[in-house]
Amino acid sequence: MGESMTWVQALILGLVQGLTEFLPISSSAHMRIVSAVFFGDDAGASFTAVTQLGTEAAVLVYFAKDIWRILVAWFTTMSWKVTGREPVRVPLSEQPTTQLPVYRDDIPGGYVLDEDSQRELDYRIGWYVIIATIPIGVIGFLLKDQIRTGARNLWLVSTMLILFALVIAAAEYYGSKRRPIEQLTTRDGIIMGLSQCLALIPGVSRSGATSSAGLFIGLTREAAVRFSFLLAIPAVLASGLFSLPDAFEPAGEGLNASGMQILVATVISFLVGYASVAWLLRFVTKHSLDWFVGYRILLGVTVMALLATGVVSAT
Repeated sequence: MGESMTWVQALILGLVQGLTEFLPISSSAHMRIVSAVFFGDDAGASFTAVTQLGTEAAVLVYFAKDIWRILVAWFTTMSWKVTGREPVRVPLSEQPTTQLPVYRDDIPGGYVLDEDSQRELDYRIGWYVIIATIPIGVIGFLLKDQIRTGARNLWLVSTMLILFALVIAAAEYYGSKRRPIEQLTTRDGIIMGLSQCLALIPGVSRSGATSSAGLFIGLTREAAVRFSFLLAIPAVLASGLFSLPDAFEPAGEGLNASGMQILVATVISFLVGYASVAWLLRFVTKHSLDWFVGYRILLGVTVMALLATGVVSAT
């Protein structure tokens, strides 16, 4: 058993989680590095997973309208298919009036979908999220012990910070960034779902992995980041709830947090995370993810230097 977590440590870690969860710089890596450098110990994978519930709550609140619309569209369309009562689609040429997508130059994508098209898009996105969540659910469960122990080695964390910085840079360089979220396909969902599995390794970054995959397959930055946030919701919520009992008794060595400390850290991560997700979505509409590449490389090299000089321990 490790040492007890102090209130200062809990507050700082909650702040770090909220600031870094949605940026492509790896929140788990920052939680691990901050714990090692400033506290001389590891907050633990379970504590990190539980405080992620706060940041995912921020996503739920921020995307509440989108999520509700997707859920309604998914269940409504599924009920139609099961009962065979799906509305008959009348060809546009036979409709007395039509509601085609209307072009607008003041919104992302340039046009507004009519009600039927929006429902179809939401229904598809609902399925894509479900299908894309399966890989990380299976792999995360099978490798849960390694994720909580060996994968938190700081040599591995710092290496992944640097290597995946290059992946993000490549995605920005080679991605066409032409396809809006309306053009998302099942193949896209599977690719981004598989890439999300890389986020099980601290230092990769969930948003960095899925957003980069989205750029590689031609999605716009905003489309890639937006679907990345939606895709993370079921995986992070399941991980946080699954890890909740272990957060009080970390596997292996680690800081032991009280229930109140975990609660406060999670609330802080929610408040800061909400501001972070709002900022990032505005940022990516006008700026490249390359801004985060240099930071990742600098942080990775710094951690390696600290490890090489014996200032911090790798485990």
